[in-house]
Amino acid sequence: MRKKWLAILACVAMVAALFAGCGGSGGSSDKGGDDADSIKVGFIFLHDENSTYDLNFINAAKEAGKQLGIPEENVILKTNVPEGQECYDTAADLADSGCSIIFADSFGHEDYMIQAAKDFPEVQFCHSTGTKAHTEGLDNYHNAFASIYEGRFLAGVAAGMKLNEMIKNGDIKEDEAKIGYVGAYTYAEVVSGYTSFFLGARHECPSATMEVTFTGSWYDETAEKEAAQKLIDDKCALISQHADSMGAPTACENAGVPDVSYNGSTKSVGPNTYIISSRIDWTPYFVYAIECVQKGDPIDVDWTGTIATESVLLTELNEDVAAEGTQEEMDKVKAALEDGSLHVFDTAAFTVDGKTLDSYQADVDSDADYTPDTEVISDGYFHESEYRSAPYFDLRIDGITLMDEAY
Repeated sequence: MRKKWLAILACVAMVAALFAGCGGSGGSSDKGGDDADSIKVGFIFLHDENSTYDLNFINAAKEAGKQLGIPEENVILKTNVPEGQECYDTAADLADSGCSIIFADSFGHEDYMIQAAKDFPEVQFCHSTGTKAHTEGLDNYHNAFASIYEGRFLAGVAAGMKLNEMIKNGDIKEDEAKIGYVGAYTYAEVVSGYTSFFLGARHECPSATMEVTFTGSWYDETAEKEAAQKLIDDKCALISQHADSMGAPTACENAGVPDVSYNGSTKSVGPNTYIISSRIDWTPYFVYAIECVQKGDPIDVDWTGTIATESVLLTELNEDVAAEGTQEEMDKVKAALEDGSLHVFDTAAFTVDGKTLDSYQADVDSDADYTPDTEVISDGYFHESEYRSAPYFDLRIDGITLMDEAY
């Protein structure tokens, strides 16, 4: 009888051990257990590799999986997902397929990611460029961005150096140092981007001015090429962009006009005109968020990458086009940004309607009416991406002219 009971107890212990060893793949924030071999990660991209913006995200997703040792088949990439119901459907499919964490990369994806987070509370949802995580109150929904305005400022330094060289060589006069900028929309993200780039250019070339035109699309090669050509025809001496195709760089190469791009090098289409590009490297964030799920740790509600976290990068300078001494000057300015002796949006460096600002209420806690709610100027500068990760600088400073405001 004693042997019979021992056998029964042994069987019970064996079954218990088997159940203890069978970890699920839920990956919610209150429990760990997803190792590199078992975790599934989903990514939702607005476009595909033809978009410099999405290619930057795609490369980061692959690199994060590689760094964490996740099998390629467990890193699921969904491209060309519109900013509509298709985003929710894709997120739901990824959740149903066993993904423990899902990322999306475009501003218009946000509401659909939030809905998916509500419907799949055991899955973590991370959205880049979004604004609502800090007010939604969901444990499984998160926003992320980076202080790209610092990278754009440094790219602007390179642009200003080039303008100075053109003035010195007699290619343009001092009052002809006009920059053209191809923007997508009039969102704060775009405004912050072109303003920080302009301030970087003015840091080197005080006579610089800027004209901005908008396409109404994040990716439209024809529209971006036509917009750049319009700026070139309007005597802009240098072109930059917040748009995702090779349209503007191609127009610059065809016209022989210097170009500063965004999200990655466009030297392949502009070897004689491309100078440099700034970009966000999303790898550090992807690695951080995935590791949080693996460890069962909470993910920051609103994460901001910086130069220090190597989330803000510049591509290799094209020495064949850049002005002499550009790299040395950028290194000096970068050091000042890092030690806090220089701030991109120093209020002494710009005016609005001829006035220097000492106070400004920004729309940080986003609502449908974009109601200002947070004081963002203190210590002599506008504190961008400190009260939430996504940009909220929307001031129209002097020296920049908008050619159209339809978007």
